[in-house]
Amino acid sequence: MPMKIDKKQLLLALFLPIQIVLVQLASKNPESIELYYANGVYPVISSFLRIVFGWLPFSFGDLLLGYLLFIFIRFVVRLIASRFRNLLPKLVHFIAIVSGIYFCFYLFWGLNYYREPLAKNMQYPEEKYSTDQLEKVSLHIIEKLNYYHFKITKNDTIKVVNIHDQQTMYTMATDAYQLLSEAYPQFTYEHASVKSSLMSWLQMYNGTAGYFNPLTGEAQVNDRIPKTGYPTTICHEMAHQIGFAAENEANFIGFLAANYATDLYFKYASYRMAFAYCISELKKRNPKRAKQLWKKVHVGIEKDFSASYRIWKGYKNPFEPLVKKGYNAYLKANKQVHGTDSYNHVVSLLIAYFESLKKH
Repeated sequence: MPMKIDKKQLLLALFLPIQIVLVQLASKNPESIELYYANGVYPVISSFLRIVFGWLPFSFGDLLLGYLLFIFIRFVVRLIASRFRNLLPKLVHFIAIVSGIYFCFYLFWGLNYYREPLAKNMQYPEEKYSTDQLEKVSLHIIEKLNYYHFKITKNDTIKVVNIHDQQTMYTMATDAYQLLSEAYPQFTYEHASVKSSLMSWLQMYNGTAGYFNPLTGEAQVNDRIPKTGYPTTICHEMAHQIGFAAENEANFIGFLAANYATDLYFKYASYRMAFAYCISELKKRNPKRAKQLWKKVHVGIEKDFSASYRIWKGYKNPFEPLVKKGYNAYLKANKQVHGTDSYNHVVSLLIAYFESLKKH
């Protein structure tokens, strides 16, 4: 006997294309998104989610993702097993679920992709930076990186070993945001909800250091990543929690938060991340000069980067590029035209920041 189409499911499924159109219309009004959503509705929603799920000692978001994946696989298996009988009612049911998730995603967080640029919020210049500016800021970052490296190790040839455990660093990151918010109130963070991911092992294979779950408001960190970069990864995901969706902006705020911390390992991590992005961009513009700058970096820091590279290399697999391509498409669909390269665009914000410090 053929299945009937559920009217409620049909209405919800038909609501999906309407939602897509509404989101596209909203994306053309960043001023309104900034005023009414990013600084209006979203802080209330995000605080509520962090209060509801933050107290749990495990990642509820990971379990939810696992359940949704199970639902999808079960749908496909049952469809094939039934030889595509009652295809239309089943598709309507599936699209209705997608429609519900789509609605929650953009209401709970996704509209932050369409807010005004952080550079405008910080009153930073919009013009492109020169290679000379990049080189000067890179030299300043190297000086600071070497300073904190030596402060920790007392020897420029020894690799930094972060002494803090993950849970301690989650607390320290929250404290760092408290210090940051005193200088920049727009980065206020309340109601902590940062956790080690239950899927850390899987994340090593798909090449991700952490992720933010917009459906639960939790920041998940891959607890298997090298610990010297752990502080900036935590602070990056926390930046997503307070409504900064663009990856370059989350990187920048993550740098600032870690840099404002009183802990030496956090400060080291902040300049470590800034150096990695700046030297990468300089290498694209002037490989010879980038090589010269690398010689100014302490041997112990080089050992740190080499050790991290070896760890990630051990998890390389044929599926990782496919995951990154999928994420690249996702970012481009949400107004990040540079896709995964958006992370590197933190350099322009770093240059603007360091140059602004000189003026004061």
